[in-house]
Amino acid sequence: MTQPPASEFEASLTSDMRLALHDFVQAATVCEWCADRCLMEWPEMAECIRLCRDVADLAVENVQFMARDSPFGPELAETFAIAAEECANECARHAHSHCQECASVLDRAVESTWRMLESIEQQGVVGAQQQTQQY
Repeated sequence: MTQPPASEFEASLTSDMRLALHDFVQAATVCEWCADRCLMEWPEMAECIRLCRDVADLAVENVQFMARDSPFGPELAETFAIAAEECANECARHAHSHCQECASVLDRAVESTWRMLESIEQQGVVGAQQQTQQY
């Protein structure tokens, strides 16, 4: 099976940005699912639920900021990484399978976000000269 050709948007992204974008979407989805499961089964897990919902919202915002190449994208991505790390630590404390899956997805998302931000920072000198990609 062949893949459809990449869109102009996708073609404009570095491999680090594509990985982070994928991980933002996965983080949003898994965090919402985990929070929903916690609400249904263990209402005493308020902190886990709150963090999952915050991280899901931040992940969606990052996808939107990347799509429009927002100059505020790197700061939002950094906020996401910090919140996602805290959420992953909270989820890892719980034995429930959905919490463990959420922690695993978030660990990867945190790693790919920091890698993307390092890549952007390294390109900062070139980017400042060319005035191209913000995110």
